Amino acid sequence: MNSRTGNPIKLVIRSSTLLFCGVVMIQLFATQIDAEGSTSRWQTLSGDAPLVIARGGFSGLLPDSSLVAYNLATLTSVTSVVLWCDVQLTKDGAGICFPDLNMANASNIDVVYPNRKNSYPVNGVTTQGWFAIDSTLRDLQNVALIRGILSRSDKFDGNGYPISTIQSVNEHIKPQGGFWLNVQHDAFYEQQNLIMSSFLLSASRTVSINFISSPEVNFFKKIAGRFKRNGPSFVFQFLRNEDFEPTTNQTYGSILGNLTFVKTFASGILVPKSYILPLDDKQYLLPPTSLVQDAHKAGLEVYVSGFASDVDIAYNYSFDPVSEYLSFVDNGDFSVDGMLSDFPLTESASIDCFSHIGRNATKQVDFLVISKDGASGEYPRCTNLAYDKAIRDGANVIDCSVQMSSDRKPFCLSSIDLKDSTMVAQTTFSNRSTPIPELSSVPGIYTFSLTWPEIQNLTPVISTPFRDSYNMFRNPNERNSGKLISLSEFLELAKNSTSLSGVLISVENAAYLREKQGLDVVKAVLDTLTETGYENSTTTKVMIQSTNSSVLVDFKKQCKYETVYKIDETIGEILNYGIEDIKKFANAVVINKESVFPDSDSFLTGQTNVVERLQKSQLPVYVELFRNEFISQAYDFFSDATVEINTYIYGAGINGTITEFPFTAARYKRNRCLGRKEIPPYMSPIQAGTLLKNLVTPLSLPPAEAPKLIITDADLIEPPLPPVTAKAPSSTPSKNAQAPSGQIRITLSILLSGFASLLLM
Repeated sequence: MNSRTGNPIKLVIRSSTLLFCGVVMIQLFATQIDAEGSTSRWQTLSGDAPLVIARGGFSGLLPDSSLVAYNLATLTSVTSVVLWCDVQLTKDGAGICFPDLNMANASNIDVVYPNRKNSYPVNGVTTQGWFAIDSTLRDLQNVALIRGILSRSDKFDGNGYPISTIQSVNEHIKPQGGFWLNVQHDAFYEQQNLIMSSFLLSASRTVSINFISSPEVNFFKKIAGRFKRNGPSFVFQFLRNEDFEPTTNQTYGSILGNLTFVKTFASGILVPKSYILPLDDKQYLLPPTSLVQDAHKAGLEVYVSGFASDVDIAYNYSFDPVSEYLSFVDNGDFSVDGMLSDFPLTESASIDCFSHIGRNATKQVDFLVISKDGASGEYPRCTNLAYDKAIRDGANVIDCSVQMSSDRKPFCLSSIDLKDSTMVAQTTFSNRSTPIPELSSVPGIYTFSLTWPEIQNLTPVISTPFRDSYNMFRNPNERNSGKLISLSEFLELAKNSTSLSGVLISVENAAYLREKQGLDVVKAVLDTLTETGYENSTTTKVMIQSTNSSVLVDFKKQCKYETVYKIDETIGEILNYGIEDIKKFANAVVINKESVFPDSDSFLTGQTNVVERLQKSQLPVYVELFRNEFISQAYDFFSDATVEINTYIYGAGINGTITEFPFTAARYKRNRCLGRKEIPPYMSPIQAGTLLKNLVTPLSLPPAEAPKLIITDADLIEPPLPPVTAKAPSSTPSKNAQAPSGQIRITLSILLSGFASLLLM
């Protein structure tokens, strides 16, 4: 780890101005807009909007309590954002902002001063580590801030961000909304002959302090009356319910039962989220407590801690941090007075842009919300429950990936291999597993090996794309809920919905099914559409999607439904004559997210012109795959699915999102902030590549991008679909079986991006 030496003032100025010098990650407008868009009275104690409190600045992305983190918080949040500083004292009595008593948890002090590890009693418990009281402020000029939570990116650790004093934060950041000082361990410092209350009183002569909090009762008794009448608000911090408050020997749970006592020394309380919205053992919400109402009756404001977008939250929120914030401020029963967050941008947007808007609120932006196997982030894919949820959540188009059973029944399932979406491997049908190199490199239990009645009785299973790598699960209570439905049932469901504008039917493996299984999926789809009354329907639009031009050409010859060409590859550019070829068989195009904003090592590297070129040729562009889990998003999107959607819609101007969580995309349409003359910074699109180029440690930059590949016309020619061949008797496929002709790409000149292969290196 590199340490930084030199003039501390220069170090402070460099860090504090880093984002002002053209490296702001959000496109900022001249005026920031405070959270005042709602005409409804807030249910806070004052009736004002809840406070956005930035814990250590924008500590969800950048090192906690660094000037650059504080700076980013002020640039991307409401103007009233309050900056939080955990106060530690040095050997010479200086007050610094640092998140933990043990400085090794968020700095490189253990590398700079390896011999200064020490042991002290902290609230009666012997604690080892590196402590601020063993170093002078001058000593700490050589120490750099790094990430304090190991699951977060280490790409900013080598920038040498210096430790800041309270005075330097006040001088260089100038908190407009307020400065909140949190005193974690007053009793500990007093044991070391350092008086925190005296320090704060002295600091208040030059620093505007708006809030002071502490989890120690005696601390408030010591500072009572020492500040002027217009001095800071005192907030008592509750730790875990079963923890003991060190100066009274009572648990915080027991103190909570006597709010009138707390009111004698504090004007507010700061509690963990679980004090208000508790969770059961499975991480689902329990009914809310009455704490907020009780505290407000006692005249106490209620602030809540523990908000971060990159941690697991209650399954009820479907991995959406905006939904969590709104549950604390806009639930119809109460509103907390402020929330302490590592991601103040998301909190700002939640309060200002998404609070107090109903499902029938005016749409500020229009695009298609297309489901991916229904609301498959919350229910098993392609089940009745997933489709019902997608419709309720505001999807404009629901989708069906059509598969064929052995008895020629078309039905909806995300994969031709039943093992991917059902519990078939745990049934007696497991003996039907067979290797088919044309379809997969591993053996599968394929849909055409079972009849529709057999498939109907299979138990579906929810998709968990981040289970193995990140131990993240989706809605376990509904893991096996719902039932698979046929294409005809899917179409009837859509036809009976008054909110849907269309359906998207995906057809893959058509050439293989015709040649090797004697199944004509194109005919099955067209027949079912006719049988269910879609052939002449003018109310529900039908879109047919495929990665094979031959499939779309076949549909074009037989019907007038819209066709959508899906490009699987990550592309960097499409040439004009390639686009003209697409227009011969497709009315729209689906591309992946990386074809719009390429990324490397989970950082955006820039923006392509693919969307612009396709749209200039009158081809709408739909992009997949949007998910709520923060793991699925580049760091540039601040672990927030709404920030990502905003950048693709408002920034890149795509025509639709294909998403496993339709609710998040549909809610974005009603975003109040997009209806303003000046868009606030927390709803401005991300400037792709800025984070990687300006804030990532140079030694941590990913390798240079691989050259873009050019696919020649000879590689892209795709012949028509083969005729249906009578199914041959069952036999083991030849090891030398050739890939189906339908897998050869269309005539199109595409420059392939090297980003996908780069990420696999």
